[in-house]
Amino acid sequence: MKKKLFENFIHGVFLITGLITIVAVLVISGYLIISGLPAISEIGLIQFLFGQEWKPTGTTPMYGILPFILTSIYGTCGAILLGTPIAILSSVFLAKVAPKKIKTIFVSGISLLAGIPSVVYGLVGMLILVPFVRSAFNLSDGASLFSAIIVLSIMIYPSVVKISLDALDAVPREYEEASLALGATKIETYFKVSIPAAKSGITTSIVLGVGRAIGEAMAVMMVSGNVANMPKLFESVRFLTTAVASEMSYASGLQRQALFSIALVLFVFIMFINASLNMFLKKDKKGNSK
Repeated sequence: MKKKLFENFIHGVFLITGLITIVAVLVISGYLIISGLPAISEIGLIQFLFGQEWKPTGTTPMYGILPFILTSIYGTCGAILLGTPIAILSSVFLAKVAPKKIKTIFVSGISLLAGIPSVVYGLVGMLILVPFVRSAFNLSDGASLFSAIIVLSIMIYPSVVKISLDALDAVPREYEEASLALGATKIETYFKVSIPAAKSGITTSIVLGVGRAIGEAMAVMMVSGNVANMPKLFESVRFLTTAVASEMSYASGLQRQALFSIALVLFVFIMFINASLNMFLKKDKKGNSK
């Protein structure tokens, strides 16, 4: 009887926490929609999404966020393309090659990287990376999209490694033993058996990395220059997140509403990424079951 009551209590706790999560998402979604749609309707959806100038305090205010959208996309894609291969190779090394002592040391270091606040990454990038980029490429200012990509790739590295490592550790040992018994080398086994078997976990880690990169504000604000230019690799740029963070403290009227609209666009991007992940994983599971 006591055991059944305890199980019912735990079930109730899980149910309540799940409902709280759903309610929180609905409240955030509703608040962003209510706060963001008025500015979009006043400015015009096409002008807002595809306008190339952001001058909310100009004589003739302009509210085009295309530079912010493209910068966020380019920066996120660049960080994923640069950081993900290194992270996956690191996870393969730690899961399959590294001795236990080395693995323990590396995993502890990666966990430490994951716990560092983003402002610290931004500060180190501003003091070390930005001057290096300026001198290495002979630029007038090293704060650029390139610097932001480097910082973001470092920031997503720990999360991709940790989740990919867990996925690779969960691959049944029988898969690898069967591959080795058929004459495959260890390297071939790791890349042709272990990684495909852990594909869903690795994909999840990449999508979480995308979410971390596209949602980062403080670090990229400190190394990107925070100027509303159309994105170029070695010019100062502004991301969707930094546009909101840098102007919300003093904005008012239509400008403030437009910032909520930017947050709504960012929220839609992240929801689209998560939905795409769920669809991919469902198709992958159906394909494996067949």
